[in-house]
Amino acid sequence: MTFPVVGMVGGGQLARMTHEAGIPLGIQFKLLSDTPQDSAAQVVSEVVIGDYRDLETLRAFAQGCDVITFDHEHVPTEHLRALEADGIPVRPGPDALVHAQDKGVMRARLLEIGVPCPRHRLVADPVDVARFAAEGEGFPVVLKTVRGGYDGKGVWVVRTVEEAAEPFRAGVPVLAEEKVDFVRELAANVVRSPHGQAVSYPVVESIQVDGVCDTVIAPAPGLSAELSAHAQELALKVAKELGVVGHLAVELFETRDGRVLVNELAMRPHNSGHWTQDGAITSQFANHVRAVLDLPLGDPRPRARWTVMANVLGGDYPDMYSAYLHCMARDPGLKIHMYGKDVKPGRKVGHVNTYGDDLADVRERASHAAGYLRGTITE
Repeated sequence: MTFPVVGMVGGGQLARMTHEAGIPLGIQFKLLSDTPQDSAAQVVSEVVIGDYRDLETLRAFAQGCDVITFDHEHVPTEHLRALEADGIPVRPGPDALVHAQDKGVMRARLLEIGVPCPRHRLVADPVDVARFAAEGEGFPVVLKTVRGGYDGKGVWVVRTVEEAAEPFRAGVPVLAEEKVDFVRELAANVVRSPHGQAVSYPVVESIQVDGVCDTVIAPAPGLSAELSAHAQELALKVAKELGVVGHLAVELFETRDGRVLVNELAMRPHNSGHWTQDGAITSQFANHVRAVLDLPLGDPRPRARWTVMANVLGGDYPDMYSAYLHCMARDPGLKIHMYGKDVKPGRKVGHVNTYGDDLADVRERASHAAGYLRGTITE
């Protein structure tokens, strides 16, 4: 019996966990990784070490793959078009993925299809930033590099024209956005297959610390049924209109006047969906595998009333394994997911999931475990 081969470009933890989700189905994975030490390269049997920015490397890697997918959005769009011209299915395809690669393209397209976004425009220099600020409520404004930013990188909140100089020093296009007065950040995660089947997970609250996702609560506490349904419908609309195949995370602002605005898009499994590994009937990773292979999608409904995901960041305590004894004894229901990464301060090295009927208890359990693994909690 022959099983398909999924070619995964990128060797990070998203690839590692997507590979894990394919194992029960007998799906073969082939990985294009930067180094043999990358998170997924430690566990995938067939690993090619190479540069995803080199077209010939991509072409050679794609040989023998039934489909190509990604754990990041950085492969040049023109390379993906070349692979498609070679007859290799690329999912999501370049026409969709460019909206996650280029914030200017994304904002223009979302406005075209009627999806609410913060006020924005491309700006040429700090003086132009000042003009943009004056066109609205004034400073502060948010500046973003059009390509390449993630986890708070490539994003600045500027309060004066002098502060606006920094983003332009890299010599790349800059997008200015209004600084939204929001209550909290939400995320709507959906998965879409090539023939148009789509599923939507519960809308979650995403809590950021220093620009990095710290905690995700599923479902978002206190979110009205109407606003939750609206957010899910927006995400499904974006997936359909942009032709997304696979997992799509739509990061949202919940505003003080009861609206949601689209902040960012990610066309791959996403940190805001890690809770689904233990809290949903079918995880985001399993559904991404199903989608790129055009298999029927799995049930996205939650298994428990509440699930909380807490990221484990590196600190000054590198021996995380020795912390397992305490964490597992204290909470037998705790689920620990580590990425095989060297522990460095502030680096995402894993996450924990907890679930149950009492939200305060579930949050405390996740927070304690993540803190104990990091070494910021010692009892």
